[in-house]
Amino acid sequence: QVQLVESGGGLVQPGGSLRLSCAASGSILGLYAMGWHIQAPGNQRELVASISSGGSTNYVDSVKGRFTISIDNAKNTVFLQMNSLKPEDTAVYYCNLVAGNGNYWGQGTQVIVSS
Repeated sequence: QVQLVESGGGLVQPGGSLRLSCAASGSILGLYAMGWHIQAPGNQRELVASISSGGSTNYVDSVKGRFTISIDNAKNTVFLQMNSLKPEDTAVYYCNLVAGNGNYWGQGTQVIVSS
């Protein structure tokens, strides 16, 4: 069984920064990629950023230049550095791991950007 534990969410003012972390544990067979998705109320879950085990990254246009995703393969941990946060970044952020033995999700961490 694979478990993902997220941390780092919270309340921040517009223009501020947050760093999300997601640590994966358990029987991970052949890590392909990890990423972060958001789900705002009433909306479907959407990709924000992803990174392959080889370091290739992908970002949704709305966060390019503001968010940076990174991975520590040795610790099966992915990070999302979020700078210049905007109110529209408010959402629950879910960590995702894709491996040879499945597609796994974390429980989500709330990010609120508000003055």
